[in-house]
Amino acid sequence: MGAAPVSNESGEHLVARAVEQLTRRTRFPVAFGGLEKDGSVHVTAITGARTQHLQGLVVGKGRGLGGKALVEKRPRLALDYRSSRSITHDYDRMILGEGISTLFAVPIVVAGRARGVIYCGSWSEAPVGDVVAGPAFEVATELATELRVRDEVERRVSLAPVTAPIPVFGASAREELRESYAELRSIAASVEDAALRQRLEVIERRLASISTDAPAEPLSLDVRLSPRETDVLACAALGATNAEIAATLALKEVTVKSYLQAAMGKLDASTRHAAVAKARRAGLLP
Repeated sequence: MGAAPVSNESGEHLVARAVEQLTRRTRFPVAFGGLEKDGSVHVTAITGARTQHLQGLVVGKGRGLGGKALVEKRPRLALDYRSSRSITHDYDRMILGEGISTLFAVPIVVAGRARGVIYCGSWSEAPVGDVVAGPAFEVATELATELRVRDEVERRVSLAPVTAPIPVFGASAREELRESYAELRSIAASVEDAALRQRLEVIERRLASISTDAPAEPLSLDVRLSPRETDVLACAALGATNAEIAATLALKEVTVKSYLQAAMGKLDASTRHAAVAKARRAGLLP
């Protein structure tokens, strides 16, 4: 009995995409990064490098620029890496071998834990202002969000046996899935990147579909819940009050009430509980 995969993207694939984004969205020509494993950051993605010196780089906690960023959980900058006195120089052979002069390291922090580091660098001394730092922070935040979502979904959805063609869940496991779905919706609501939101929506649809034992009952073609209507209905499905939903989704309570009423109207339901039941039967909610 194994875990059912939720995504074909490994952590390394997510890091690779983030590293590519660094060179596209900042003015730094070279970028690299990796996730923490056994107390060290293992660099698995490199883009823009002119040599092979960065291949296989493993950075220990507290060592070098990235190791310091990992421990402190905040960005670190070496404007002139060779002469920097604020870091250890364990990795000079790799960094200076690539010819890097300025190096910027940003930790990937997920739920208060540093999960990895992404770097961007240049072969000449280059100032790091908001034009560079802002996009680098955005990339790090997007990667942290993807890792957080992936971790949470895998933690809960992987309870399904991989050998079962149709997962069968007990009441406890089903409730876990519903909580996961509601949490995922609240995370997605705060993500501005359109491509990332689309990937989150794919995971949401999978969560909704695998938790339904029976085929979905078709609704009228006119019934389409907006993202926010789905958000509040998913929270209501967990028994949350309007005030609790408002706090979770950073909305006003009156706005939550409006979204709920709109969803109930579309689903032709007189109560929130009836709306939840209809949405579940239609496969709109897990």
